[in-house]
Formats: sequence, C-alpha cells, structure tokens
Amino acid sequence: MKMMKRSKKQEKLGTKHSSIIVRWVSIVALTIMVSFIIFSVIIYSIVGQQSMVQQKETSREMVVKLNDSLNQIHGELQISNVVPALTPSARKILQGNPPINPDEHPNNAFNDDLLSSLTNKDLNVVVYNLEKEDVFDNGGVIPKFKQFKGNFHSETVYKGRRKELLTYQKVRDAHKGKVTGYIVVANKMSYYNGLMKDLLKWMIRISAVAIIFFTLIAFIIVRGIVKPIKEMSRVALEVNADPNSTARISDFHRHDELQELAVSLNQMLDRMQRYIDQQKEFVGDVSHELRTPVAVIEGHLNMLERWGKDDPEILEESIKASLQEAKRMQHLIQEMLDLTRAEQINVQYPNAVTNVADVLKRVAGDMSMVHKDFVIRLDMDDMPQDTQIQIYQGHLEQLLVILVDNGIKYSTDRKEINISAGLAQNEVHIIVQDFGEGISKEDQSKIFNRFYRVDKARTREKGGNGLGLSIAQKLVHSYHGKIGVDSVEGQGSQFIIAFPSLTKKQALKLRERDQAEKAKKGK
Repeated sequence: MKMMKRSKKQEKLGTKHSSIIVRWVSIVALTIMVSFIIFSVIIYSIVGQQSMVQQKETSREMVVKLNDSLNQIHGELQISNVVPALTPSARKILQGNPPINPDEHPNNAFNDDLLSSLTNKDLNVVVYNLEKEDVFDNGGVIPKFKQFKGNFHSETVYKGRRKELLTYQKVRDAHKGKVTGYIVVANKMSYYNGLMKDLLKWMIRISAVAIIFFTLIAFIIVRGIVKPIKEMSRVALEVNADPNSTARISDFHRHDELQELAVSLNQMLDRMQRYIDQQKEFVGDVSHELRTPVAVIEGHLNMLERWGKDDPEILEESIKASLQEAKRMQHLIQEMLDLTRAEQINVQYPNAVTNVADVLKRVAGDMSMVHKDFVIRLDMDDMPQDTQIQIYQGHLEQLLVILVDNGIKYSTDRKEINISAGLAQNEVHIIVQDFGEGISKEDQSKIFNRFYRVDKARTREKGGNGLGLSIAQKLVHSYHGKIGVDSVEGQGSQFIIAFPSLTKKQALKLRERDQAEKAKKGK
C-alpha cells in the first residue's frame, strides 16, 4: 500500500512538474513571440516610412517640374498651350516616337529630368484645365480629379492590396498668380509595394524560425531550471514521508542560486537529522539512567508500605535514600539538557565573544571559595590580558567548572588544581591539571563518551553521572575548538583545550553583528 501511495505521489509530482515546464515554456515562447512581433512591426514601419518618403519626393519632383513649365503660360491651360510648353520632344514621346536628338534641335531640347520622369511607368501624369478637362496625360490609367484645399495636396489610397500615392497641385500664372489649371500625379509605387510585400514575407519567415528556435532554447533552459527543483521536491516529499530518511539532494554541478539552495537544504536536513538523533539519544539515555533511581525509590516505597512506616529507623533511611535518588535524577536531567543545548550552540550563540582572562580569574576564585580544602592556582603569564575567543561567556565558565570539578572528584592526597593559559600560533591553550588517580590509556579514549565512568562504584558515590566530560567535549567542538587529555595512572591528569584566538577587528565585527541581531529580535 505504501509503495502504491508513493508511486501515485510520484506520478502526481511528475504531472505537476510537466505542467510547470509547459507553463514556463509557454510563457517564454509567448514573450519571445510578442517581442519579435513588436520588433518586426517597428522595423516594418520604419522601412515603410522611409520608402514612402522617397515615393512622395519622387511625385513631388514630378509636380514641381511640370509646374515650372506650365506656370509660364498666360491664361487658362488648354491643349493648344500645354503641349507646346512641354516641347516637341514631349509630343513625340506621347505619340510613341523616340525623343528628338538634342543635336538636331539644340534650343528645344527637353529637360532630361522631366523626360525621365514622364517615361517612368509608375507615374501617371494628368494636367486638367479649370473645367476639370484632361488637356495632357502620359497614358495609362488617368487618375480622377478631386477637389482639394490649398495649392498642394497628397494622399494615399488603396487599390486592392496595393498602395497608390496621389499628388495634386494647382498651377498658377507666374505673373498674375491666378489658377490656370491643375496637375495630378498618380504614383503606383511598384517598388514600394513589392518591397513591403517581400519584407513582410521575410519577416514572417524569420520570426517563425526565430520563435521555434528560441522556444527550443527556452525549453532546454527551463528544463534545466525545473530539474533541480524537481529533485528538491522529491527529496522533500521523501523526508516528509519518513523523517529518518537519509535522502539528500544530489550535486547539480552548477554555480548558481539553485546549487546554493540545494546545499542549504542539505545542511538543514542534516541538522534536522542530528536533532532527531539527539532526541532519540536523550530519550534512550534518560530512560536507561532513570531506571535505577526509579527502581530504588520504588523499592523503598514498597518497603515502607509493607512494614517500614511503623519503624522510624527504616522510615528515615528510606526517605533519605529516596531524596538522594531524586536529587540524582534532577542532576541527571539537568546535565542531559545541558548536553542537548551544547549541540545547538551554533544556532543560539553564533557571534558570542569572551575575554579569556576575565573568565579564568572568576572561575578560579569561585572554585577556591567553594572548595576551601583545595589549592587552586592560576597561571596566565603567557597570555595577554585582552585575549578574546569566540564563545559564550557562560559556556566557557561551565566548561572550566566541569574540568575543575572533575579534577577535584578524582584527587587523592595532594589537593591541588593548576589552571594555566597561554597563546601560541593564534590559538588559546587552557590546561586544567590535577594530581589524583589518573586515567589508563584504555580509558582515555572513552572518557568523553556519554555515561562512561572509569570507576562506576566510586563515581556513583561522588554523585557523577558520566556526562560532565561529554558536555565539555560538545561545548568545545561546537565552538570549533579541540579538547584532549594527558594522564598517568597514580600521578594525575591534565585536560588541554584549545580555541582559535580572535584579532581585535574580528572580535569587534562579531560584537557588532551580535548587537544587530539582538536589535532585530527586539523589534
């Protein structure tokens, strides 16, 4: 059933990811298509406008040339005065004959520009008189006359799918300024229409190819982005289904935000797994260690219930034993909580900074006051007074108290504890030395394990649970330090801890960051 449910989830997840890919590719493809359409419209419009300007200029030049020849005529334009004004060369052209050779009639040679304009197949030229009668044209389709305001008018009309440019000009007598006729030039704009048609055709083709090409690229890119997300979702579902799962996001071999996100998620999952393991260890250890004191208390209570409550001696003994076991349980639970907190320091105190000398002086003084029968010496000659390390002050105090208390517990006749500190190779070294029983080579590798006791009988008498050194090791490792032991049986032990020292600049930066985070939490 679980396999079936998981397969259904995977199928649903695969469908979702497929829809995501399709959706993103569609968005990208639509964006590309719209961009190309806008770009094509802009290019098409620019080319069209420039070509239209050229066509208007051609028509205007034709009108100007004709007007320059016709405005010299006095009176209304008629065939009789228009045709002579356009010279015999123009007449021969209109009749279908070749133009007159300039060598034959040098004084009547037709203007070359006007000749070339009149022979342009795209231009249909008509000259109207005041009665709107055709007095001159160069053949072809004769454009109809249209009333217009002013001396000059130009407009674009559509003939089917083709554009045609109509230009109107009033001819005025050069001397009197009166209107003598009208010039109408119809420009079929064959080049313009052909150019715009071909341009539109090629733009559609290029746009279609570009859209297909970039859509494929978009598909590849989106697929490359969605694939890591799909992997992250798969791992998230698997971990959600089974919190003890060791599934992790694989390396994507890419240098971007997705790779950073994958690394962060893996680190988060590893931390969650450690918390789960810590919880299991905590429950297992507490249940194991509490079994004995609970059994002792239960035994005394049973004895009291049966006959001890009537015997003052047994009653007193049972109450004292039960209270002692209750205190031991309380101490055990507190140590277990300290051990759990020590494994979460990088979250609670990431920017804590402490002056080593101040803490050493305070701990040495406090322990001397509590244990007046012991001589506790402090030597800090090899360490500057302003030496700082990255650790929470309370944790450094707790660490030193654990080590000093451990030395006092296992001291014999020589009741001395030496604490020394020095700075070497950018590391702060702190040594806590006792002159007690010592630890064998075999036990030295195990003393930092949870609940491990070198002499279980003596440790129980002294109230130890075997968690102190384990807490010390967790505290040191949580702050990127090192801890070790050097011991000789019958002569004593020295515990050596080392932390990276901080420069003044590093310490100041950490303090500023800590204050900023506190201010942020305060808000």
